[in-house]
Amino acid sequence: RLYALCSATTFVFLSTGPTVSGSLVKGKVGQNITVPCFYTVKRTQDITSMCWGRDSCPVSKCYRTIIWTDGWKVTEQYNSRYMLKGNLPTGDVSLTIVNAEEGDSGIYCCRVEISGWFNDQTSNHKVVIEKARISTASPHIYTSEQTS
Repeated sequence: RLYALCSATTFVFLSTGPTVSGSLVKGKVGQNITVPCFYTVKRTQDITSMCWGRDSCPVSKCYRTIIWTDGWKVTEQYNSRYMLKGNLPTGDVSLTIVNAEEGDSGIYCCRVEISGWFNDQTSNHKVVIEKARISTASPHIYTSEQTS
């Protein structure tokens, strides 16, 4: 079993490696989390539509779509906690997850639609949301800055 799992994982990484970039974004419950995604805009004609979805990027569009933009403004938004706060016409289409929950953990697809066959820029991002650590053992509050 373990061998099959390892080889399947290796295959997934190998098969998506050359064409898909991505990132790992970690955060805590209650935080606002930004998942980075950018594309190059040199002139007005470069501004284009894009979508964010849950799960890895399919051949076209997005699975379980969260947000669509026409390149200038958000045209569809399926949950008010998912926002595009960047400057869209400059190519900043990073996704902000407001008040993150553990259920927000998973793979997110950023697909920028570029005209022509199979030209879309896609990236898969792994988001990990962890419970905030709360200690009730002592009255002292320790933050990451105070610990060595």
